[in-house]
Amino acid sequence: MTASADPPKHHPAEPPMPPIPQGQTLFVVDLHYVVPLDTVETHIDAHVDWLEACYARGLFLASGAKVPRTGGVIIATAASKAELEGVLDQDPFKRAGVAEYRVTEFNPSMTAPGLKSET
Repeated sequence: MTASADPPKHHPAEPPMPPIPQGQTLFVVDLHYVVPLDTVETHIDAHVDWLEACYARGLFLASGAKVPRTGGVIIATAASKAELEGVLDQDPFKRAGVAEYRVTEFNPSMTAPGLKSET
């Protein structure tokens, strides 16, 4: 199965992406696996639970596996890079030492309609 065969997960009644909260910025989190994929797989369920909790808190806007599957990417929002790094420290992948993380902060100068908070 390829990553492109899996449709994005969201509820039809919800907007596909929440707006970026006022006073927060965006981050691209680049995960790179540092162990064989079969070792990564043993931590997938815990990682997905952690992702779901981060979505519930409004921290993550999108996430998924890279193609080819050498890691993953997370689009996140937080008040600061330090805050996001504290969240990432709780990722079961990081705790198990199966992935390295590179965080890039950026201030979007353009966004899709409805993505930027108006308040």
